[in-house]
Amino acid sequence: MIRRDFIKVSSALTLASSVPLVGFVSDNKQSFRKNKIGVSSYSFWHFDANAKPTMNYCIDKASAMGFDGIEFLLVQMSSVDNNHLQNLKKQAFDVGLDIMGLSTHQGFVNPSKEYRDKNIKKTIDQIEIAYKLGIPTMRINTGRWGTSESFDTLMENKGIEPPIKGYTDEDAFPWVIESIEKCIPIAKKCGVVLGLENHWGLGISAYGVKRIVDAIDSPWLRVTLDTGNFLEDRDNQIEMLAPYACLIQAKTYYGGGVWYELDIDYKKIGSVMRKNNYKGYISLEFEGNENPDIAVPKSLKLLRDSFYYQV
Repeated sequence: MIRRDFIKVSSALTLASSVPLVGFVSDNKQSFRKNKIGVSSYSFWHFDANAKPTMNYCIDKASAMGFDGIEFLLVQMSSVDNNHLQNLKKQAFDVGLDIMGLSTHQGFVNPSKEYRDKNIKKTIDQIEIAYKLGIPTMRINTGRWGTSESFDTLMENKGIEPPIKGYTDEDAFPWVIESIEKCIPIAKKCGVVLGLENHWGLGISAYGVKRIVDAIDSPWLRVTLDTGNFLEDRDNQIEMLAPYACLIQAKTYYGGGVWYELDIDYKKIGSVMRKNNYKGYISLEFEGNENPDIAVPKSLKLLRDSFYYQV
């Protein structure tokens, strides 16, 4: 058997096994590679004030479950002291995990320049945290009006909330664009790609996200594409943002959703991403009520089976 044929047969055998795949050859002799799969620390915590797992715990869990990387949720972190950050980085390295994303919160949807400037500084500080951790991409948001009574109320209204009296969404787009533009030079200096997420506010629709990204027109601003944040017309909106994606956050809802539950066809989304030659990470965001020890490994298998690209 010549070496080329041996490689093809070996790859096919790997495909048939239960071991996570690096690459394989399909029936029509096309070669594929699996997208790397990470897990957000959020998957082990759903803003439960009584039970906030540490990043150390999440790193060990992610490694034991077979993930390739981990995405840190900044508000879940106990400290951003540099000694703590470097210890987390070493721990992840020791167990073979990439720290592949940092998920942050900020808001620019506010008529107050002072408020926006404070959030610009906050975002720049967050970029520098990502840099210290060696993280290549950071999730950012447009922010929202803040007129909902609570996050639960926002979810009941499908993420839609009215603007502050006297203003419209059209007023807010220039605020958001100008604010993110001021963060781009630091992102470039630190080598951190900002990923604007479809995450309520002006980011509630693909149109809003695309409008902002197109207006800024920088390779240091792309899209963090969240599969669970389009509550209507999901397929078309994912197709619209797929060419811009630098990270995919993939929601699952085993045990029923914490706030809501969507029937997401990951085979279909995987096909969309292959058409766009997406080779980056998939980050699991488990948002169900089942025990994460059971649901997160099931989610990993689902994503492993759905996301791969041609080489």
